[in-house]
Amino acid sequence: MFRVETSDRTEVVDVTDRVADEIPDSVSSGVCTVFVRHTTAGVVVQEAESGLLEDIEEFAEDLAPSDGDYRHDRIDDNADAHLRATVLGESVSVPVEDGELATGTWQSILLVECDGPRTRKVDVVVTS
Repeated sequence: MFRVETSDRTEVVDVTDRVADEIPDSVSSGVCTVFVRHTTAGVVVQEAESGLLEDIEEFAEDLAPSDGDYRHDRIDDNADAHLRATVLGESVSVPVEDGELATGTWQSILLVECDGPRTRKVDVVVTS
């Protein structure tokens, strides 16, 4: 488990290296599951190119506008973040080969913050 500090309401953070650091030396092959313990953040596998990261943030805003008329906002004023996270999903699984993440050439593991700034807990579970 590691923590990620975000500084913006919607923000994409590349956590690939931190996830890779969590793979035990004793595991040569298996599956690595990355899970964010929150209902207003998501985890995706995608390219970490800076323009695309901005596009993801804009897409999230378009998907569930922050100024929408949501019933949950009567309680928390963050329904848009919950809706975005619902679409993004709370976890991804990536194969482990030769003790390393078996991602494609352009694939990275990204935490997508939808209700920041916050401190997020990210679990990494590796099974072999």
